[in-house]
Amino acid sequence: MSEAVNNINFSEKEFYQILFENKKIKLSSDSIKKIEESFNFLSNFAEKKLIYGITTGFGPMAQYRISESDRIKLQYNLIRSHSAGSGNHIDALYVKSGMLCRLSTILKAKSGIHPESAILLKDFINNDIIPVIFEHGGVGASGDLVQLSHLALSLIGEGDVYYKGELMPAKKAMDACNLKPVSMYIREGLSLINGTSIMTGIGIVNYFYAKNLLNWSVAASSVINEIMDSYDDGFSSELNSAKLHEGQSEIAKKMRTLLKNSSLIKKRSSHLYNRKVTEKVIEEKVQEYYSLRCVPQILGPVSDTIKYAGNVIFKEANSVSDNPVVDIETQNVYHGGNFHGDYISLEMDKLKIVVTKMTMLMERQLNFLMNPNLNQKMPPFVNLGVLGLNLGMQGAQFTATSTTAECQSLSFPNYVHSIPNNNDNQDIVSMGANSALITKKVIENSYEVLAIYFISLIQGIESLKISEKMAPDTRKIYSDLRKLVPVFIEDTTKYKEIETVKKYLMNVVI
Repeated sequence: MSEAVNNINFSEKEFYQILFENKKIKLSSDSIKKIEESFNFLSNFAEKKLIYGITTGFGPMAQYRISESDRIKLQYNLIRSHSAGSGNHIDALYVKSGMLCRLSTILKAKSGIHPESAILLKDFINNDIIPVIFEHGGVGASGDLVQLSHLALSLIGEGDVYYKGELMPAKKAMDACNLKPVSMYIREGLSLINGTSIMTGIGIVNYFYAKNLLNWSVAASSVINEIMDSYDDGFSSELNSAKLHEGQSEIAKKMRTLLKNSSLIKKRSSHLYNRKVTEKVIEEKVQEYYSLRCVPQILGPVSDTIKYAGNVIFKEANSVSDNPVVDIETQNVYHGGNFHGDYISLEMDKLKIVVTKMTMLMERQLNFLMNPNLNQKMPPFVNLGVLGLNLGMQGAQFTATSTTAECQSLSFPNYVHSIPNNNDNQDIVSMGANSALITKKVIENSYEVLAIYFISLIQGIESLKISEKMAPDTRKIYSDLRKLVPVFIEDTTKYKEIETVKKYLMNVVI
């Protein structure tokens, strides 16, 4: 049986275990008790008071008082009216992450929601009942209202879900797991849909994939430096510690680890310092091209940005992004804007920019590998066949180039792309869900470019017959990828191999 996770705050490790290792969640009796206390307090506190979303309408219609007899209907109306998403379905993994973020918010006991909702949401996550949530709908100001409404819709037994990979009505999946729809109490609708959970959930998965993508990019950069017999001082501790950025030093250290005991990497002292140079034109390249030599300087900021984004994302995931906020300690209800998604929107924009830059670096290294006029070691397009008759990786390079260009176009920030709406009640918004989803696309694109690059790299190693001279770590990478993509001399279709390697890179953590 899977290990249970029992917590109010979910750590980065616990998020990973639940999302990628299918660990189950167990709610403690203390956490349920605190949610119930918050619910009971709000139920009593709201009597004869004007509180947003309980005794009033929503958004610009908050000026309309709601009668006590209509309060339950109001919550149902909110969920059903805002279940208005469109476009593609968000992938199940990202939705599950958003569900976990919503559960995390509820567990803080500051929403005034009944424990029933927390328990059913936990059961949905544990049983992999994944609501259909659409890509289009969130402006990220009152949180992810439309997208979270589709989550709430499934919890009341309406709408559609994915269960065991099959699309079906929510009620059918619930019946299969002996679950009952949640009831509406004092503010279930508002508590379920008001917050940043979907954009944050997408952001968490983006973070995990981006972090792994960086490690693979460092690996690819190390391999190309081996192929080109590069000097070791570009990633030396002495050189990189002279610049006071943590990320740069970390990337250089990773390269040194990967390239340890390589017979291909040269020491400058042996090749250029310990001999008298008499020739006018030096055949041996004194310094490598920037895409090979400046890897720590280029990927260092990427590393720092990913790390900082993770810090922000997990803080948001464990925050209360609701409105109003119920505080039992002060016996009060506070109205504000914790649902605003600017923290996530900004970090997703920064993340997609650095992932695009990382993709650009991989594309430049790929171009260097493809062009014999640059590398002066390998045939065009690492073609192992007959030049002219065979074409090698020529066609795949087009795909890498166009995909990189798309990343560049998608990197325009959404953080500064506010459009007022909701009768100008939401007069400045974050577009956080859009930013997170576009970042998701950029990351997936980057894995495609990297897949093409790795296939080209292992062909390049094959053309030079240097695998036995490689460092043990990089040789293992070569060997593992070679099992997925056999060496080819005659031209073969590449689209299936690209997809196979892409999935491998996304799912294998290094």
